[in-house]
Amino acid sequence: SGCHTKDGRGQPPENGVGPMDTMLFRISAEGYGDQLSELGINGVAPEGIAKITYTEVQGKYGTGEPFSLRHPTYSIEQAAYGKMPRDLAISPRVAPQMIGLGLLEAVPEKLLLDLADADDKNGDGISGRVNHVWNAAKGKPAIGRFGWKSSQPDLLNQNAAAAIGDVGLTTRVHMKENCSEAQIKCRNSLNGGKPELKDEFLEKLTLYTATLAVPAQRNAESASVVEGAKLFREMGCASCHMPTLKTENHPLSELANQTFHPYTDLLLHDMGEGLADNRPDFEATGQEWRTPPLWGLGLVPTVNGHNRLLHDGRARGFEEAILWHGGEAGTAKETFRNAPKPNRDALVEFLKSL
Repeated sequence: SGCHTKDGRGQPPENGVGPMDTMLFRISAEGYGDQLSELGINGVAPEGIAKITYTEVQGKYGTGEPFSLRHPTYSIEQAAYGKMPRDLAISPRVAPQMIGLGLLEAVPEKLLLDLADADDKNGDGISGRVNHVWNAAKGKPAIGRFGWKSSQPDLLNQNAAAAIGDVGLTTRVHMKENCSEAQIKCRNSLNGGKPELKDEFLEKLTLYTATLAVPAQRNAESASVVEGAKLFREMGCASCHMPTLKTENHPLSELANQTFHPYTDLLLHDMGEGLADNRPDFEATGQEWRTPPLWGLGLVPTVNGHNRLLHDGRARGFEEAILWHGGEAGTAKETFRNAPKPNRDALVEFLKSL
């Protein structure tokens, strides 16, 4: 099923069985593709139905106030093409924001390599690194920057992968239907041409996704937002959620030589066992995730009609999202958890302004 549906207002399902409107499961199971298909065309059975159950995990801030985090468990029911293995690795992914992608694509690779510190040579506990992936459009290796694990190198590949994975449309990048050897009816079903999504449309789609603008920050000069921005840096959040990046020359003047503020370094970081999906993606390990941009997150409740955050929507708002951080972000998380409530509130006000 597609991710960017229902005007972007869908959300991960609550306790129980799908459907998933803005979420997908990456899976690794014989007889299935790498993305669970909950829907099928006439005569072709869906691969299965996603199931999510949540367990509340209690905790306390350093000042004594209680909090609760939702710990998700994922499984697949009604598997139609063979039994799912006991050690099935499921990687849930909610649809990411579509804003500012062209600016992120225009960040020079050299800058990403300069920002990377895989061996933590500076000793700050942060060891971001690039993901080396496959550029399917060009048939050669590349540095990844899109997707929750930086598995796609550019927007053309990202869009082509979404076309085949989310809605089953072939492109010149992915000419084969996403059907396993066990899915005979799927492989023999009718198609809409070869490829189904013509180059002209794919190029227009890529231009569209590259040029969607970023909303301006709100209340940037209010005292609480200014204080929150200061705390954001002091608590260590800016070590990964880097406030400022720059582009160089680009065919689109709107994207060329821009200084912008996405709050990401576009690098992979180990986020600890709590957020791990235990499913590698190219060089990204099961505990690594690309730093997601924070711009526009303050408008998520307005745009999406909910406040679910993180890669699988488990967090109910900014506080829970921060409290799920671990691994390289563990120190920053603990600094936030132990901070006085006025400081925590100011940081959240800053995030809401983005």
